[in-house]
Amino acid sequence: MSLAPLVVFLMLAVLAAVAVFHAARVRTGDDFALAGRGLGPGVLVGTLVATWIGTGSIFGNAEFTFETGIAAFLLPLPGLAGMLLLARIAPRLRRFGVTTVPEVLGQSFGLGARRLGAVALVGAYLIIVSYQYRAGAAVAERLFAGPDGPRALEVVVFGTELSLWPALFAFFVILYTALAGLLSVAWTDLVAGLVILIGVLASVAYLGIGWDPDVASLPEALLRPGGGLSAFGWVNVLLPSFLLILGDANLMQRFLAAESPAAARRSALGAFVGLLVIECAVIALALLGRAYLGGDLANPAHVIIDTAFTLVPPALGLALVAAIVAVVLSTADSYLLASSTSAATDLLPGSPSAGRHRFLVLVLGLVALGLAYTSDSFFRVALYAYTLYGVTITPALLAALLVPRTPRQAVVGGMLAGLGTALVWKLVVPGIREGYLESVGGEALPAWLGLDPVLPALAANAGVVLLLAFVFRNRRKEPAEGIQA
Repeated sequence: MSLAPLVVFLMLAVLAAVAVFHAARVRTGDDFALAGRGLGPGVLVGTLVATWIGTGSIFGNAEFTFETGIAAFLLPLPGLAGMLLLARIAPRLRRFGVTTVPEVLGQSFGLGARRLGAVALVGAYLIIVSYQYRAGAAVAERLFAGPDGPRALEVVVFGTELSLWPALFAFFVILYTALAGLLSVAWTDLVAGLVILIGVLASVAYLGIGWDPDVASLPEALLRPGGGLSAFGWVNVLLPSFLLILGDANLMQRFLAAESPAAARRSALGAFVGLLVIECAVIALALLGRAYLGGDLANPAHVIIDTAFTLVPPALGLALVAAIVAVVLSTADSYLLASSTSAATDLLPGSPSAGRHRFLVLVLGLVALGLAYTSDSFFRVALYAYTLYGVTITPALLAALLVPRTPRQAVVGGMLAGLGTALVWKLVVPGIREGYLESVGGEALPAWLGLDPVLPALAANAGVVLLLAFVFRNRRKEPAEGIQA
C-alpha cells in the first residue's frame, strides 16, 4: 500500500485537470449551477449514484453495520424507495425550469417559503459538508501513516490542538467545486461511480470467497434480524434518509440539469439499480471487516478504511482507497455546490453570476470547515442533518409537486414547526432526559423522551399544515358564499 498516496494524488490531479478544462465553458450562473441543462441519462445515473453514496454510506452505514450486524441490510430501503418515487416526480420537477428546490417552493407558496427553505437547506448541507472534510482527513491519516499508526498533522490554535488534514481536504474540495460547478462535478461523478462500483465489489468478492465463519465469525448479537432495535428505533434510523432523498436538493439539481423530463425519469430508474448494488455491497464489506478484524477497532466508522489497508491485496486495497476518496470528494463537492447555489439564487437579490457562485463556494466551504472541528461522530451527525432538511423542506416540496393548491400559510407554518421542533428536540430534550433519569433513579424513560427529533418534528409539520389548511380554506369560502347569497 506504499503506492496509495501516489495513486490518490494522481486521481485528484486528473479530477483537477477535468475541472480546469470545463471551467472555460462556464460563462453564466446557469452553466455553473446546472451544466447548461444538457446532461443525458448516462451521466445523470453516475452523478446521482455518486452523490447519494457518500460518507453516510462508507462511514455512517459502516459504523452502524459494525455495531448492529446483519440488520444493517435494512439501511438501503429508504434510498431505494425514495428513488422509485423520484422516478415519477423527476419529470414534473424538470418542467418547472427553476434552479433550486427553494425556488420551486417560492413559485408555489411565496417568498417566505423560498427563504425558509433556503436557510434550512444551507444549514443542513453545511453540516453534511463538514463531516465530509473529517472523512477525507481520516483517509489522509491512513494514507500517510507511520510505523506507529495513522499520522496526525496538528497545529495549536488558541491553546487547542487541531488537525490540519480537514483543512487540506477542504482546500481541494473548495477549489475543485469553484472551478466549474456542476459541469465538472457531474462528469467526474460518473468516473467516481465506476471506481466505487469496482473497488467495493472486488473487495467483497475477495473477502467473501475466502471467508471461513468458523475462523472469522460474527457474534450472535450481530446476527439478530432486528439488530436489537425497537420499531421506534428503526423509524428513527430510516425515516430521516427517506425524507432527505425525496427532497434532496443535490438530486433535484441533477434532475433540473437533465436534457429533458424523459432523461430525468430514466436516470432515476438507473440510479435505483446502482444504489441497490452498491449500498448492499458496502454493508457486506463492513460485515466482513467486522468478522475479520474483530470488535476492538478504535473507531468503528473506519472499518472499511481498515479493511482496505489490512485485509485485501495491495491492488484491491488501492482500488478501495480510491473508491473511498472518490465517495468523500463527490459528496463534499455536491453538497457544497447545492448550498452555494441556493444561497446565490434564493437568499441574495438579482440574477446570480458565475462569479457570485464561486465566491459563495469559498465562503460556505470555510464555514463548513469550522463546523468540521465540532464533532467526531458520523452516523448521528448525518441523521440529524437529514432530519433538519427532511422535516423542513421535503413535505413542502411534495406539496408543491403533488398538491400545489395547499395554502401558502399552511406550508410556511408547517416548515417553521418542523424546523423549530427539530432544533428544540436536539437542544432541550437531552437536558430533560438527564433530569428525569436523575429524579427517578435510573428507571425506564417515557417513550416520548426516547425519540429522536425526526418523528416529533415531522408530526409537528404535518399537524400545522393540516390545521392551517383547514383554517385558510374556510376563510376563502366565506366571502364567496356571502357574494353568492
